[in-house]
Amino acid sequence: MTQFEHWFREAQGEFRMPEAMALATVGPDLKPSARMVLARGWDERGFVFYTDYRSRKSDEIEANPRGALLFYWNPPGRQVRIEGPLGRISPEESDEYFATRARGSQIAAHASMQSHLIKSRDALDARVLEEASRFEGSPIPRPSGWGGFRLVPETMEFWQQRDDRLHDRLLYSREPQGWRVERLQP
Repeated sequence: MTQFEHWFREAQGEFRMPEAMALATVGPDLKPSARMVLARGWDERGFVFYTDYRSRKSDEIEANPRGALLFYWNPPGRQVRIEGPLGRISPEESDEYFATRARGSQIAAHASMQSHLIKSRDALDARVLEEASRFEGSPIPRPSGWGGFRLVPETMEFWQQRDDRLHDRLLYSREPQGWRVERLQP
């Protein structure tokens, strides 16, 4: 996590959204699926992102609670690959984060059933107006179908690009006594 923090701090000054990461999951049909999500926190327990629990990604996580994350920053040509089990965070943690979101984002969480079909953009816009009206002048509670997941790293690979294609690759593997570090060939 120290190495990740170091690289992330360097990326913060260079990129608009250094917290953007690809999340890969596998559903019950065993077909892989990837999409971009935002890391909203990380510590020794893992990496957290938030979503609609009724979304495709949530369905895939519930069916096969393992995943992979990928951060990529170019330049300087760095990526971090993280693999491990996924699980829901506590409702209290989700509530705490939801309260920090912009009001428009809170309304959107109520108005949209992520990944589900909708007739038109106008229908979605109408739902947003309905939810905004419903919560006008009052705090917006977290929808029960919305919250966070945490990926607990079992492995983390740090990849540094080199012009000669002999990239540096360090694989960290979690063991009961700590992290084992090994160098991989490019």
